[in-house]
Amino acid sequence: MPLSDPPPSVLLEPQRSSKDSGLAPLLLTVVELVRQLMEAQVIRRMEAGRLNDADLDRAAASLRKLEEQVVHLCEIFEVDPADLNIDLGEIGNLLPKAGGYYPGETSTNPSILELLDRLLNTGVVVEGSVDLGLAQLNLIQAKLKLVLTSQPL
Repeated sequence: MPLSDPPPSVLLEPQRSSKDSGLAPLLLTVVELVRQLMEAQVIRRMEAGRLNDADLDRAAASLRKLEEQVVHLCEIFEVDPADLNIDLGEIGNLLPKAGGYYPGETSTNPSILELLDRLLNTGVVVEGSVDLGLAQLNLIQAKLKLVLTSQPL
């Protein structure tokens, strides 16, 4: 092929797979959880008057696009979007039912998303250490101090 000819185009399509195979359903669930957490934080900031109109429009457009992408990936991997809401038994559901949660309002059976949203809104500090070893030898030491909040530090 002469150097002046452009390379041929290649269109890659993801392989379809069953919803029970691979990490796709788990990763989509995590992405949806984070998307809904970000949406809740946008709503909280809007309610508090901390977003101007341009910021609100940009955030809303980004959240819509991310939701569309999650739905599209669900189609590709043959995952029902409703299956992204995992029932965690006594702990409750991972995500609230559609229209069942508005940031700042309390519910009788909060989902994990609601609890995480409240933690982000008020902030939490987690501190700990882990020592891993074998044969009475400490081989790995890890110290953790995590500040989790939606407020600027």
